[in-house]
Amino acid sequence: MSAIFDSISEPVARRVTAGLAKIGLVLRSRAWKGAGNAGVTPSQGHALALLRDAPEGLRLAGLAKLLCISAPTASDMVNVLAAKGLVAKQPGRDRRSINLVLTPEGEASADRTREWPDFLADAVDTLPAVEQAGLLRGLVRVIRALQVNGDIPMQRMCVSCHFFRPYAHDDPLNPHHCAYVDAPFGDRHLRLNCGEHQLADAAEQEAHWQRFIAPAEPPASTAQSNVR
Repeated sequence: MSAIFDSISEPVARRVTAGLAKIGLVLRSRAWKGAGNAGVTPSQGHALALLRDAPEGLRLAGLAKLLCISAPTASDMVNVLAAKGLVAKQPGRDRRSINLVLTPEGEASADRTREWPDFLADAVDTLPAVEQAGLLRGLVRVIRALQVNGDIPMQRMCVSCHFFRPYAHDDPLNPHHCAYVDAPFGDRHLRLNCGEHQLADAAEQEAHWQRFIAPAEPPASTAQSNVR
């Protein structure tokens, strides 16, 4: 009987995408509401959040890349934030570069941006712990696919980090290993933006990725038997 639904249902990927799009609409709506209260636009709030997660600051080109906007657009945004006293421009590593950092007022404003998606965190928290970990793992895979396709810039995730050791332990709850802190961790601990991230070279990333996804993909014969 399940074959009936296979023929009349949209592909799962399309339905998941539709669900994510609906969540995205609500996130934008909440961001505009929160941004209005904070005296910044959602894009400006996003910039503050990115600078908050980069204690050593960011160069303009780096911020523009993370925001997926042009350098001139990012420059205009930074000038507005600087005029509001939220961002400071400091000399970079060389004379021609400028490093962008948050002022104390900017840090306070950035902290308020963390509250914008709290409603969604509350919704995710209704899932059992194992489903939350599975959702996080799935998001990691989707984000990486977007990176590979060039749709989004590189994110500081565990799976692209030099210190990541996937499935280094037999412990099913904590199978991975972080060489930076020299400790095991599980899928529930995967990070999407780690301050200690050190980008691995292409070969190392690919090797770690293949190791990371292998346990989640059973042989075709097993998958077919599960469908039956």
